[in-house]
Amino acid sequence: MTVGVIGAGSFGTAIADLLSYNVEVMLYARKPEVVNVINQRHEHLGVKLSPAVRATNDLAQVAESCKLIFPIVPSINFREVIKEMAHYLTPAHLLIHGTKGLDVQAQLAHVSKLDKRQVQTMSQIILQESDVIRVGCLSGPNLAEEIMRGQPAATVIGSAYKEVIDIGKKVLTNPRFQVNGTNDILGAEIAGALKNVVAIASGMLKGMGFGKNIQSVLITKGLHEMITFGEAVGASADAFWGLAGIGDLFATTTSKKSRNYTFGYRLGKGESKQAILETSEELAEGTRTALICQQIANFYQLKVPLFNAIYKIIEQNADKHIAVQALLDVANAKTAQPSMIN
Repeated sequence: MTVGVIGAGSFGTAIADLLSYNVEVMLYARKPEVVNVINQRHEHLGVKLSPAVRATNDLAQVAESCKLIFPIVPSINFREVIKEMAHYLTPAHLLIHGTKGLDVQAQLAHVSKLDKRQVQTMSQIILQESDVIRVGCLSGPNLAEEIMRGQPAATVIGSAYKEVIDIGKKVLTNPRFQVNGTNDILGAEIAGALKNVVAIASGMLKGMGFGKNIQSVLITKGLHEMITFGEAVGASADAFWGLAGIGDLFATTTSKKSRNYTFGYRLGKGESKQAILETSEELAEGTRTALICQQIANFYQLKVPLFNAIYKIIEQNADKHIAVQALLDVANAKTAQPSMIN
């Protein structure tokens, strides 16, 4: 069995490496030089790869050779990549994506208000743009660097299809990587996307010199606001209390290995958004998700002061201390009482 991975970024490479314990892997990368290094030296991003991982820059070859494919590309490029692949995809394919972000059609990118019908998860894009029927998502605390170094971890595969969850478990599970399943794919995707915004806030607080006390308030309040968003777009609150929710949130908001935490840290240190984006090797998904969340919050009139503050800091260059104030205001807010979030 050969399994495809689309995207040779850090997480795509980590998943390809995990898969190589159990199956042959075809890893798609756009750049020919990356393909050559992987195939000739069996390494990428400073990590040694199994000879079971072969690289290609031919999407048709991946689709023809692999019935199970893991698309793992930035959300801003996801629809374009799926459209390009759609020529080669059939209902016989299974796709499990690993992209933690949200998408809106280009013409809606700057609309001030969006309802849930105008916002798509990555699995919805796959269904819209291709003939694939059986889709799933990877979610949970999956820091790529730790996975590539062989450290123990776990993930969640969300899918409406038991077959997708079962085959995902079969090809990914090894002694250091355990796989759980859920039928609540929407909840898993929404939780995975929204935690990136909270991770930016966490890094920013650290960059500003704040410690664990305010970070703990941030994680608590961030989770509450994530649930508010999730329920607004039709996700179950239950999804946010498992690995895909609070598990992923804790890992991403406390680790320097998180792209979103690092983006926030540099922001807190005084760098501009543009300067950070221009010098970052990979996209911090939370920057785009924060904009989409603001549009959703406007439409549904959601009370999400932390997400509002992060949006203003990222997009409007507002004073970073408004995020701190939003957290401190929680002390007297009804939404912060334990009885409201149990």
